[in-house]
Amino acid sequence: MAQKTANVSELQVERWKFKPILPDILKNGAASIKLVKGKTTKSVANQYKVKEIFKNTYGLPEITFKKGVNTAFTKKTIKVAVVLSGGQAPGGHNVIAGLFDGLKKANKKNVLIGYLGGPSGILENKFKVISEDVLQEYRNTGGFDIIQSGRTKIETPEQFELIKKIFLLSGVDALVVVGGDDSNTNAAMIAEYVIKEKLDKCIVGVPKTIDGDLKNKYVETSFGFDTATKIYSELVGNICRDVNSSRKYWHFVRLMGRSASHITLEVGFKTQPNIALIGEEILSKNMTLAKVIENITDVIVKRSQTGKNFGVVLVPEGLIEFIPEMKELISSLNDALTENAEAVANVHSVEEKKDFICGKIPNKLADLMKSLPTGIASQLMLDRDPHGNVQVSLIETEKLLVEMARKKLSELRKEDKYKGKFSPITHFFGYEGRCGIPSNFDANYTYALGYNAAALVINGLTGYLSSIRNLIKPPKQWECGGIPLTMMMTIERRYGKDKPVIQKALVDLGGSPFKEFVKNRDKWAAGESYIFPGPIQYFGSANVTDITTRTLQYEHSKKKK
Repeated sequence: MAQKTANVSELQVERWKFKPILPDILKNGAASIKLVKGKTTKSVANQYKVKEIFKNTYGLPEITFKKGVNTAFTKKTIKVAVVLSGGQAPGGHNVIAGLFDGLKKANKKNVLIGYLGGPSGILENKFKVISEDVLQEYRNTGGFDIIQSGRTKIETPEQFELIKKIFLLSGVDALVVVGGDDSNTNAAMIAEYVIKEKLDKCIVGVPKTIDGDLKNKYVETSFGFDTATKIYSELVGNICRDVNSSRKYWHFVRLMGRSASHITLEVGFKTQPNIALIGEEILSKNMTLAKVIENITDVIVKRSQTGKNFGVVLVPEGLIEFIPEMKELISSLNDALTENAEAVANVHSVEEKKDFICGKIPNKLADLMKSLPTGIASQLMLDRDPHGNVQVSLIETEKLLVEMARKKLSELRKEDKYKGKFSPITHFFGYEGRCGIPSNFDANYTYALGYNAAALVINGLTGYLSSIRNLIKPPKQWECGGIPLTMMMTIERRYGKDKPVIQKALVDLGGSPFKEFVKNRDKWAAGESYIFPGPIQYFGSANVTDITTRTLQYEHSKKKK
């Protein structure tokens, strides 16, 4: 490894030396793991439709690993493939490391290959053999660069037929899919297909996403969430300290999380900003955009009355889709722009396009559209994805809030209800968090997930997701096993068709984390309760290096009660 250190940091060299801690149940490998089958399962929703789609994998039992003699264990040599799917998340390399070590523990002749560039690598049969020499450079490092990732969906009959040919041609015995909800939906579909076709192949999933929206009773957190939120919290904490020093700016910070506000909530706990918007609450209360702006400006005005013309606001990336009227506007725009594509293409100025399209949507939505800043209106009309839909993730929501807050404060100033200064600065923290060097928690968790996945594969448990639980305990005490992928399924209407999908986990407004947030946010709004967490710590006291997320701590505190 010495020859590889010339182009790496001192920290990376030290992280190569880190030895992840395995749960005790996994230490001696698959031969000493007894499988305990639980009750048969059902999907979280739409049971009849999900069962119709997954005729061969629906209703599988939960699996828990216990110490004991594995009577089904065999020393036969197997060839396993792994694929990284979707956006990057810290710890992906350690999943592969754990999978490799788990396979080699069972039989040194076992082979691990990695499909290159995500699911498209499967379809093109592009792969590399993962050896100890290859892997050693990547242990405990961030990124997915060992085999890269991709977002190709595998869903057509032709694609499934191609996978069948490739698996048979290459002699692959098992496929481990490392990904989020869409990627593991793919895994479930492939698992159903291989059983239907009577192929002796095993398909296993591993839960990954920094957004934190792939979670349930059996998946306490997805990997990468811990590291990413610590990275964002360092950045936000630095801003909090800066604003507390200069005392003259309002910082609006947009954070990753299009479908759920878990990142914003967790970073809120770690930094205690003046305002943290939780999309799920806004949706639950059916708030208008005007109401959201009013809530923000109320805090700004109250702080200005005590001479505090500064503060920090956290904004989830998917905020716009949580505001009912904005979601309705986006849907209406999708239809109007598609139906009038040729006419819109012949209108050149933004204002003319805006006027034209406002004549094609309902009056109340046209009024909302006209109230939006020109830049945001332009993004809503011009930035389309391949399916013709607005790319919501590209909308600079933090700038929308700033412009509308500025307008509202100007109105209040005219009414002599506001005399402060409003100097806003905007930020977006997204890609900064996806490939960081994994925290000790994520380094241990991902290694265990991979090792656990190897045990599932060796036992032929197809259609399962690697599950590690009891995560606020030391890693040695973590509980291991597998849950059926179909157990997490529901049905969504996509492009006019019913599609099976793994249900996204939103912030639970009745859960302990959100209740804790509500209990504290007024205090955060009024004062300077900022916390400055600093960078991730890899060395030193376990109280600092091995801490879990506040979200996990609050969720488990409820269980104890």
